[in-house]
Amino acid sequence: MPIMTIREAISYGLKEALDNDNDVFIMGEDVGKFEGSYAVTKGFLEKYGKERIRDTPISESVIVSSGIGAALLGLKPIIEIMTINFTLLAIDQIVNHAAKLCYMSDGQLQVPIVIRTVTGGGAQLGATHSQNFENWFASVPGLTVVTPSDPYDALGLLRTSINSPNPVIFAEHATLYRTTGDVPKKPYTIPFGKAKIKKPGEDITLVAYSKSVHTALEASEILTAKGISAEVIDLRTLSPLDTETILDSIRKTNRAIVIEETWKTGGFNSELITRIQENIFDSLDGPIGRVNSDDVPSPYSGNLEASILPSANKIVDLAYELYGF
Repeated sequence: MPIMTIREAISYGLKEALDNDNDVFIMGEDVGKFEGSYAVTKGFLEKYGKERIRDTPISESVIVSSGIGAALLGLKPIIEIMTINFTLLAIDQIVNHAAKLCYMSDGQLQVPIVIRTVTGGGAQLGATHSQNFENWFASVPGLTVVTPSDPYDALGLLRTSINSPNPVIFAEHATLYRTTGDVPKKPYTIPFGKAKIKKPGEDITLVAYSKSVHTALEASEILTAKGISAEVIDLRTLSPLDTETILDSIRKTNRAIVIEETWKTGGFNSELITRIQENIFDSLDGPIGRVNSDDVPSPYSGNLEASILPSANKIVDLAYELYGF
């Protein structure tokens, strides 16, 4: 198996789609001449030309509206929004149009659009460029929300996203682009709504997605050194959500902590905790824990920013506080 970074895996998937389907095109700020804000589309303009790699004005509402129109006419646009913070400028187009047109037309209209965007903190980009809004989009019926944590998942889920007849929010964490992993040469896809057990365990379940999966894995290593076996689950997609894999794990371990980088107030892990308690309350040996970023704007200072984000030590400390071990 070749080793790829997440950046390389996404770039490979985009090239594959452009090569195999003339209806696919990429549109966004700096995707062409500048070769992508995160270098994912490096060399694309030269190879595919300006008709298929389209630089746009700095207007997210126009970018997404144009993509929706192209999708309605039978094309397969892949839109790049530089950061998920900027999707706020296209929230009406995403939530009231892309997500609703199929339903409101009784299936007569489809919007096969992929909106690639960069989420998360940890890169010292300040309060307005370090936020996580994928949990917001996961609450909107009609949107698929994808949150890959490694190159294998990034490529497999991107293939599924591009072939989906429905709109997809494809959230790439800002600090994971250099993350490496094995990617098979043989073509494969990953279905939406199928979580992955990243590390099996017996004593406690750690549920996470995107960057928080790596934080959970780090915590599991610390717990292992203390004689505690932690199972780590990567959700992969927030909508659709694989509840059963989570429940099956907790039926075995009887303990759980849910880790998420967004703020605790209104976080997606509140939804996860509710589903766990509604379905398997009697399987729990104690309260379900949650680790989030603090409810504050993200500081620019690296030390301060690190202090508000989820960490392995925060997870380990909470595990001992809740369950004693």
